[in-house]
Amino acid sequence: MTDHSMADAPAPRPDVPCGASTNDARPGLHLPARHIPVPTSVSEEAQAVLARGVPVPTTPYPQLDDLDGWRALSAATDEAVRGMVGDTLARLDAEVEVKQLDLDGFPVHVITPAGLPPDDRRVYLEIHGGAWISGKGEVCRARGILTSVSTGARVWAVDYRMPPDHRYPVALDDCLAAYRALLGEHRPEEIVVGGSSAGGNLAAALLLRARDEGLPLPAALVLSTPATDLTGAGDSLRTNLGLDSVLSADLMPAIRLYAAGHDLRDPGLSPLFGDLARGFPPTILTTGTRDLLLSDTVRMHRALRAAGIEAELHVFEAAGHGMFLGGTPEDRDKAREIRRFIDEHWARGRRR
Repeated sequence: MTDHSMADAPAPRPDVPCGASTNDARPGLHLPARHIPVPTSVSEEAQAVLARGVPVPTTPYPQLDDLDGWRALSAATDEAVRGMVGDTLARLDAEVEVKQLDLDGFPVHVITPAGLPPDDRRVYLEIHGGAWISGKGEVCRARGILTSVSTGARVWAVDYRMPPDHRYPVALDDCLAAYRALLGEHRPEEIVVGGSSAGGNLAAALLLRARDEGLPLPAALVLSTPATDLTGAGDSLRTNLGLDSVLSADLMPAIRLYAAGHDLRDPGLSPLFGDLARGFPPTILTTGTRDLLLSDTVRMHRALRAAGIEAELHVFEAAGHGMFLGGTPEDRDKAREIRRFIDEHWARGRRR
């Protein structure tokens, strides 16, 4: 999304406000420029995706106070993603029923797959990604349809409000409002919450917030390449910069816009720093060896394990942020793992 590079400047230290300058004298490795070939260790379909390079052209981020520039960037990103998601939906030819639920200031797209038995009470609360600035409207609805097809369950896709007009904690407030509304209709063991990238950030932060407000936790959580530490400390933010062909640039400008000056170590922004031992649902985490957010995912898994929380980590060979765009054996393998995990936990809920 941007041609600014984290490699050109040190990441912000947790004890330094985001955007402040630091003199980073830490030792490090200086690597020569290298040619990284498309690996033969993945499927031919995945190799073809990697060979194509960046699927969405990178665009420089606007200045933080250029609100019209951010709105234009959001619209352009949604237009590019809409085409890719639409192509995937066309291949699936999925039959679903889509309704819109209007909550306080934002919609939720309720998607029901054709043939779902009336007594099937399972529901998946989907929180979309898009660097906190894109993924709304048709893109949110389309992603919800894809999730409904892959899970075989009803989906509530939260079309939360975003920057530049609505900054932290508005998106998190909206996700919490949607979860409260869902709990008004479903028992917690009937619910799975999931999100990818920025949506994974919001999904994890949502459950910390829900727990702290005394709400029951869902049957399970799905975190696909989540952003869990917004301070920029993760190793892969540098080692995979330029190697990840899906998330091909520094997220820090979007993080600064979204965070609106709040402490980036606040668990509402960086759930990795939350007190997970006080209660958290069983979680499956997925990432890839080329994912820019590999470190965020791996560190979240280790934090969950250290807190005694049931957690699975699946790291896919050569996959970047978003895997291989949905059409490869590796993408189908990931979908099967997630389906197995959530089905197991929905089944546990039915036995209670």
